[in-house]
Amino acid sequence: MRLLVLGGTWFVGHAIVRAAIGAGWEVTTFNRGRADPFPEGARLVRGDRTRPEDLAALAAAGPWDVVADTSGYVPSNALAVARALAPVAARYVFMSTLSVYRDWPVKPLNERSEVLDCPPDAGADFGTDTEDGPTSYGYQKAGCEAAAVAVFGADRTTILRPGVVLGPREYVGRLPWWLRRVAAGGEVLAPGSPGRIIQPVDVRDLAAFTLQTIRDQSPGAFNVCAPIGSATFGDLLTHCGRSTHADASFTWVPDDFLLAQGVRQWSELPLWRTFDGVWNVDTTAARAAGLRTRPLELTVRDTWRWFVESEDISNHDRAADIGISREKEAQVLAAWHRSDKRSS
Repeated sequence: MRLLVLGGTWFVGHAIVRAAIGAGWEVTTFNRGRADPFPEGARLVRGDRTRPEDLAALAAAGPWDVVADTSGYVPSNALAVARALAPVAARYVFMSTLSVYRDWPVKPLNERSEVLDCPPDAGADFGTDTEDGPTSYGYQKAGCEAAAVAVFGADRTTILRPGVVLGPREYVGRLPWWLRRVAAGGEVLAPGSPGRIIQPVDVRDLAAFTLQTIRDQSPGAFNVCAPIGSATFGDLLTHCGRSTHADASFTWVPDDFLLAQGVRQWSELPLWRTFDGVWNVDTTAARAAGLRTRPLELTVRDTWRWFVESEDISNHDRAADIGISREKEAQVLAAWHRSDKRSS
């Protein structure tokens, strides 16, 4: 199998490249070549996907059986890329997001849920950001999906819509933040209820499913998450404690109290969000097409191992944008304990 990965430098794309090489595929990557070296066996074509001359040079390096686009964010650019590669590629896989759904994160979702409307030639300024609703990012990704289908057709296009992706090399910093915080020990502010269901997917399982859809030439859109009910927030923090061997205790504080204290969902306490649809995503279609997900415990353990062994995590972990400060955490915990004493 001849695979072209657009991106492939750090997280999702890197996992796809490694999985494909491990499967014996012939892998080419296209990016600016500014990040880490690729796994041995991949061919790197350097270039910028926004430059027509670089796209022409890339097309000349083909052909490929399939393109996996992990770096498309602007519809007009995704359209130009797809058009440039259509003569030299048989299929197109686009890495999208659950944010393309109009009702995310408020309502439960399946692949029949309404997708945001964005034209395939939209520019980077298309879309709006709504509090607790659709975002420009979601509109743009929906337009990129439309661009891929417009060029390759529905029968030759696969759309993958992951939710939260965790695992080794995660640069967003959600799981790394929790691992750091739990490893530091002491009383840890835990959000909401330990029984809250969560559905993160391991990046390696996302990569394996990407390859599966390529092998099977599976068209259509797939939600890529862990099954509903497979893990809870309590499981996540328990696994963080076990993986780090930390002397930490967890104080679970109700959602309404955290909100009243001004704690920001999703960012200050990563993966904590109170809406019904965040962790209520149907993955029946993906599982029927071959998606298999490992236990959350393995994702947490392997991420901590990578975190400890990595020498350049600070270059990629967006720690400045993720996580509550220790000072604010202590303030919220103190306020909760005072409140708890008054009510008892």
